[in-house]
Amino acid sequence: MEEKKADWGEVARSVRFKDLALRKKKFLFGWWIVSTAFYIIFLVGAGLAQKFYSLRVIGDINVGYLLVLIMMIYCFLISVYYAYWANKVSDKITTDLVEEFKEGGLYK
Repeated sequence: MEEKKADWGEVARSVRFKDLALRKKKFLFGWWIVSTAFYIIFLVGAGLAQKFYSLRVIGDINVGYLLVLIMMIYCFLISVYYAYWANKVSDKITTDLVEEFKEGGLYK
């Protein structure tokens, strides 16, 4: 039995695939900008506001440790949100795209 293969050139030229790629790029680029800004501000703050970062909040926990904890929670929440977005938006479009290609004969 011969295995069917996709015509990837045709897939890449399709409007729906380009739309999917653009949506992913916008989504990921936006979060990358926010994350990078957050990290840079954190590092610059550590260098310029050492007294503020060393203020004790609870026991031996200072502002610097608290900000690192917030950064870890932020990263976790971004990954959860990306999984949600991928399941609701990206995967649905991908499934529709694969079905469209199967029906349209782009598999040879």
